[in-house]
Amino acid sequence: MFDRIRDRLFNKEVISYFIFGVLTTLVDWVSYLMLRQPAGYKMATILSQFFAILFAYVTNKIFVFENHDFHFRHLLREAASFFACRLFTAVFTYVAMVVMVDGLGIRQDILCKVVVSAISLILNYVFSKLVIFRKKSSEKS
Repeated sequence: MFDRIRDRLFNKEVISYFIFGVLTTLVDWVSYLMLRQPAGYKMATILSQFFAILFAYVTNKIFVFENHDFHFRHLLREAASFFACRLFTAVFTYVAMVVMVDGLGIRQDILCKVVVSAISLILNYVFSKLVIFRKKSSEKS
């Protein structure tokens, strides 16, 4: 039983998702930190999410889920579902940041960003694995 759990948690896909998830988070955080002073935390949150989503789509498609179908119709469908799911988590991120910083009065916005990023990372993996880059039955064998 523990071998099955270990194999599900420590495989190439999960490890590469984690690595590129960390890199995506870095894109998000670095762009957030660069933009929060001149643009304010709300606009910085929106823009940093945009940059992170672009980076995540390319890396998830090519390196994590190894989806090399670049036919235009497939890309269009896939990108639309990816951006829709990421838009959902971006809205979640924005709302959670506003609730924590303005609503709850937590002045350590970076701490809020860490908590929200961890939740978003998990949600994004589930959406990517089960909805966007899921393998068709013919691809699984």
